[in-house]
Amino acid sequence: MSRIIVVLALLLVVASCGGGPNTPPRNLENACAIIKERPKYLHAFRATERRWGVPIHVQMATIHQESAFRGNARTPHKYLLGVIPMGRQSSAYGYGQALDGTWEDYKRDTGRRRAKRDRIEDATDFMGWYMNKSLEKNSIPLYDARNQYLAYHDGHTGYARGTYKAKTWLLRVASKVEARSQMYQAQLATCRRAR
Repeated sequence: MSRIIVVLALLLVVASCGGGPNTPPRNLENACAIIKERPKYLHAFRATERRWGVPIHVQMATIHQESAFRGNARTPHKYLLGVIPMGRQSSAYGYGQALDGTWEDYKRDTGRRRAKRDRIEDATDFMGWYMNKSLEKNSIPLYDARNQYLAYHDGHTGYARGTYKAKTWLLRVASKVEARSQMYQAQLATCRRAR
């Protein structure tokens, strides 16, 4: 019996240090630190860049904004009268906060039936697919983190209609995504040279 307790305790310690999909990297302000701590992330970012052409720094900045690199991120609950839970604000889930319907469209379009929103490889591939749709439908360059984020948030039709223009808070967030993308780009250039 005591062996089982010791093994369970060790598993808990290992799990708490391991940084699974539900635990973000320790230093989200440094792209080099993120990929050093999670080499699997870099593999996923590179695969998406090769397949869809979306730069790594744009992917990283968008994921930072959407989930802060938490694989199990969800929107907050809604409450009636401030105390009665009424479900979540939306079906957004995972690294990229993909909505249920959009995720199903992605899986159907790409044939990736087993894709999961809380798996970094699938989340980045989804992002590449979605951002390419933004390029096709709204002519947003793949390196344009600000406008790609606006279309990511408001949807392709919403972006085309300019719905984001009335949302000053969203414009501020999109500018933050753009600034973070530029910061990550500069950092990635230095850590790649160091290798």
